Amino acid sequence: MTQIHIEEVHTRAQRKQFINFPLKLYKKDPCFVPPLYMDEKKIFKKNYSYLEQAEAVYYLAYREKKVVGRISGILQRVANKKWGQKRVRFTRFDCIDDQEVANALFGAVERWAKSKGMEEVVGPLGFSDLEREGLLIEGFDELATFEEQYNYPYYQKLIENAGYQKEVDWIEHKLYLPKERDERLPRLSQKILDRYGLHMSEAKNTREFLKKYADKFFEVLDESYDKIYGTVPFTESMKKELIVNFKLVIDLKFIRVILDKDERPVCFGICFASLAKALQKSGGRLTLPALFRVLKAIKKPKIIDLALIGVVEEYRMKGVSSVLIHELIKMLDENGVEYCETNLNLEDNYSIHNMWKSFDSVQHKRRRCFIKTV
Repeated sequence: MTQIHIEEVHTRAQRKQFINFPLKLYKKDPCFVPPLYMDEKKIFKKNYSYLEQAEAVYYLAYREKKVVGRISGILQRVANKKWGQKRVRFTRFDCIDDQEVANALFGAVERWAKSKGMEEVVGPLGFSDLEREGLLIEGFDELATFEEQYNYPYYQKLIENAGYQKEVDWIEHKLYLPKERDERLPRLSQKILDRYGLHMSEAKNTREFLKKYADKFFEVLDESYDKIYGTVPFTESMKKELIVNFKLVIDLKFIRVILDKDERPVCFGICFASLAKALQKSGGRLTLPALFRVLKAIKKPKIIDLALIGVVEEYRMKGVSSVLIHELIKMLDENGVEYCETNLNLEDNYSIHNMWKSFDSVQHKRRRCFIKTV
């Protein structure tokens, strides 16, 4: 067998190879959904927002000058400080079904981790939990969402044979309208709003919504996700970048924000129209035909993705989640949506799983984060 050669990504040509490798590997797979090509190009920029709190390295594996795999290592300094860890994260691992290639890629990241004084390598994890994370281990016949990564079944074998074991799992659900409606839910929802002086947010358009609630939203997001696995607080540049991304896909009819009497958000649920099929044909590039498909998907979606959901600690035990459940059911009903996909929920996050019992739900995917001591 020809020897595997690992190179760190430095040149423009290598950056292009790194981005394009999974597009070629999954070209004929109907379940793979590429990320936005322009977003992937940003990770190599010196002013990339996440580099304020982290550093990254990128590797390509070659066999006879042909790319056969890729991987990235991330030293997330803020996460390590927050959680009291000495870890490097691996992400963007893609590989042909070859253990020798996988071992060479992980070996490169592990050596880099040691050179930085780190003791563990974990992943797949991105710079933050808002990036694609977790290895798909169940649900290979399901279409990926735009927010998550698809991978072939053999990836698990390659990672485990390289010495990695489970750290955490996430599970995902499809949420359908309940066949039998709980007639008490609308009254209970209004009763909770009245009891605590809460009300739903209002805005005429996306610009007004972001102007009124964007800053406060990130405060709630940081508080809601503070103790969630792998999370890091947002920097100002990260917030600005996310707002720019939100503007592209946001539709107010798929957003619910609950406010207190001082107009402070205390609970939110943000859904986006599914862009999976709209971006498949173009490889994640926003060509004119792809842009047309995206706009069409946003205007009248049949599937929506639940991107973010959160409740500030003060209201977690006060039944506010029942209001959000009621609003999500209305959202599906009033807009003719077939189902909502939850994306990733930690398997031991029982409070969030209990919410989905109000729907006709189907658990259809499972993802895993692995760990290895180095």
